[in-house]
Amino acid sequence: MKQHARTATAVVAGALLISLSACSSGNGSSASSATSAAKNVTLKLVQSGDANQGGAFQKLADEYKAETGTTVQIVEVPSDNLATQLRTSAQANDLPDLAAAPNVDPVWKDRILDLSDIAKAAKVKPTLLVQDPGDKKVKALPTTLTAVGMFINKTLWDKAGVTYPKDISGSWTWDDFQAKADQVRTATGAKYGAVMDASAHRMRAFLYQFGSEGVVESSPGNFTTNDKTATALEYFKKMNDSGFMPKSVWTSGDDASAAFKSGQVTAYMSGVWQIADFQANITNFQWASVPMPQQPVRATNYGSASWMVAFKGTGHEQQTLDFIKWLYSPAHYTEYCNIQGCLPAVDGITPTYKGNADAFKLYNDEISASPAVSANQTTDQLRNAYQGRALTSEPLKDETIRYLNGELTIDQTIKAILDSTKKQLS
Repeated sequence: MKQHARTATAVVAGALLISLSACSSGNGSSASSATSAAKNVTLKLVQSGDANQGGAFQKLADEYKAETGTTVQIVEVPSDNLATQLRTSAQANDLPDLAAAPNVDPVWKDRILDLSDIAKAAKVKPTLLVQDPGDKKVKALPTTLTAVGMFINKTLWDKAGVTYPKDISGSWTWDDFQAKADQVRTATGAKYGAVMDASAHRMRAFLYQFGSEGVVESSPGNFTTNDKTATALEYFKKMNDSGFMPKSVWTSGDDASAAFKSGQVTAYMSGVWQIADFQANITNFQWASVPMPQQPVRATNYGSASWMVAFKGTGHEQQTLDFIKWLYSPAHYTEYCNIQGCLPAVDGITPTYKGNADAFKLYNDEISASPAVSANQTTDQLRNAYQGRALTSEPLKDETIRYLNGELTIDQTIKAILDSTKKQLS
């Protein structure tokens, strides 16, 4: 299976040279195939991801071709360009048949097909089912899950003889975690207790663990947050000011992942996507996934890695819907997750992971134990897009950096986050 995935990945890599416009279903052979039998149709699936994701799509496309005669061409686009290319294609009336997009774009939000029936049959996680407020239809399906989690340098913790919870049957508060990590630092000479990616995604998980619900739209165009948000931000600042965390990660853009890989940090709050990187690239110490601290709420922040959408006006609408329905059937979606090594976005799926199955299980368990607010970031983003609204920056991250730099008080920070959010989403 591994060799097959590598072969498929090579095929995808070749597709890198294919431009989005060149693969449009509105040109050449694709246009003629629109009136041909299904077995002669070529569907274009535009996506951006790592080799595992592209290889998984290609493997399933190969199987679909063998079963139905329909070709699904996987077109890889660099992640920084995908949203722009889809927007440009929409403006040129040259959209592909389907895409795994980072979000629904207001430019093409009215040109995507209804996937409600497929979502229901596939048992997409209820917290990730987002209806278009305009017509109550589900038009974007989560491809896989991305979630926040905690890693430790197991070698350091074991050397120091400091215990830690290994699954969600155990727990620790942030106070417990700091005390234990400091024991590890003292015993081993590690430079920092922990590091967290400079990311609003990571910060929201941290806020939820203190009982905050993040930034909430209290009424149309107005936003608020509860008092636990200030408590969490003050706690985070103390960890940065005390030297428990390297302040330069948030204030100067230092690489959190590189800091952890150096072996000089006892723990790293990041995301599930790190597992594959750590498997391949950490050789100087053992690492482990552990439950995140809770103060007192057990929560992660999770969402869709990308959204599967299908476009109108291609001439292949029914064939595209047929493929998506096939892809999200239990057997094929399970195979997709097995190849990619990812968290499933639908219920009832149990992937077989090639390595670090305990780490993936911990992520799935924390997602299941998290409150509904843990899915809000990704679903709010999609709902806003349906309404033609989008954040052009991350006020939570931007204003937290100013707070860590001493430019704002905590009250000014909260106000700045709310004001910036309102300005961007009004």
